[in-house]
Amino acid sequence: MLIAKQYRCVHSATCHCTKGHLSEEVLFLMVQHLNWNPNVIATLSCVCKWFDDIAKRLLWKEFCRARAPKMMCDLQSSGSHSVDGSWRALGKLLIYCSGSSKGGLFNDVQVPGHFVHRTRFSRTSGRSFLPLQCRNDDILYVSDPCEHLDQGGEVGDLGFFRGIFKSFSMSKVRKLLIRKGTSFHPTEVCPYCKAKLWSMLQARMIPQSASCRLGAYEDSIEYYVCLNGHMLGVCTLLPLSDSEGASEFP
Repeated sequence: MLIAKQYRCVHSATCHCTKGHLSEEVLFLMVQHLNWNPNVIATLSCVCKWFDDIAKRLLWKEFCRARAPKMMCDLQSSGSHSVDGSWRALGKLLIYCSGSSKGGLFNDVQVPGHFVHRTRFSRTSGRSFLPLQCRNDDILYVSDPCEHLDQGGEVGDLGFFRGIFKSFSMSKVRKLLIRKGTSFHPTEVCPYCKAKLWSMLQARMIPQSASCRLGAYEDSIEYYVCLNGHMLGVCTLLPLSDSEGASEFP
């Protein structure tokens, strides 16, 4: 008598999947049919370590490819089959605005993090956030600012933005941060991958062109880069009539 092959969880002694798993092929086709829904992938990751392993290795990768195909193609154009900081971290960066907690990365700014339906990431915009000496070699994708208006007091209208470097471990920005002896943030870590963070403001590496690209006050921009090349920042947005007249810097 033929016995059907069982895909049992070998990672966890407490797993409740005692009747065997679906094959990876079936799981792949099911999530593909659901258009790589991130809620489904996150839910599957919580079932057991077997599902979590497949999600981290395969499903989040396909989610990223479906959500931002051109950017993913560029990030992997060097021949790598992975990205810095894991596919799950990159998937979260694509759809989650980290906000800020009081006393956290951005001092007294307090805006809850939240998921966003869709965000545009631009390599052209990313150039505006790179120091001049790094623009010919480094590649950075940056999102449009997620606007949080009328925050009250002196805070005004805030814009949160996020980004990802291509091959950050070999980038000039990383080498420059190390050469400058920039220290890591003493307590906070990257909300996407939990890696340590460098302050670009502390390193004095925020170019004037960043404020023009964001339509923000020049002295209000602050952003961090983690060891895996994820970028997150905040700025105070100019009133629309003022930002419309802002000029671009090279």
